[in-house]
Amino acid sequence: MEYVLIVAGGKGLRMGADIPKQFLPVGGKPVLMRTLEAFYAYNQDMRIILVLPHGQQDYWKRLCGEYRFDIPHSIADGGETRFHSVRNGLALVDEPGLVGVHDGVRPFVSQEVIARCYALAATELAVVPVVKVVETVRRLTDAGSITVNRDEYRLVQTPQVFDGEVLKQAYSQPYTSAFTDDASVVEAWGVPVTLTEGNRENIKITTPFDLKVAAALL
Repeated sequence: MEYVLIVAGGKGLRMGADIPKQFLPVGGKPVLMRTLEAFYAYNQDMRIILVLPHGQQDYWKRLCGEYRFDIPHSIADGGETRFHSVRNGLALVDEPGLVGVHDGVRPFVSQEVIARCYALAATELAVVPVVKVVETVRRLTDAGSITVNRDEYRLVQTPQVFDGEVLKQAYSQPYTSAFTDDASVVEAWGVPVTLTEGNRENIKITTPFDLKVAAALL
């Protein structure tokens, strides 16, 4: 069984919009719908679990009616942090299998990346898509800053895909602020993470500029 938890808990503060960023339209359709469509296109039998703040769920259901959006999915309540949101979503994973966790505002993940992440996770247990850093990177120091070797760094994307039992066990840990994504939670549990190539178009839409890039990508 393949699952994906699509985490959409943003309030849109950096976007400066009146509605959360995951509901903003891109090419005439809410971002979040495009994200669900990407995973449904990959596997129509996949269990899609949308993790959404309780206070946004009625609005989402109204949008689904308005846009006649009928891709099957379950809804879990968002939590205080991403960590707690994912843990809530995992409560709906009721069969053994692979579980991906994906940002609700990354609608441009490629089918190839989704398929590769799930295929690798079947043997590697924990898989994260990444892209190379193409700009010069400087690290801040007490004395100012220094250039670092960008070849030693990667930018992390989603979906991050895991053996379901491993992910559930990792999320049984107490929360700490060091948990910045799902891979960091699994690493803290003692499971190594395998990297695979992502796709550069798989941007996270968080600012008005990102919306312009998204429109161009469409």
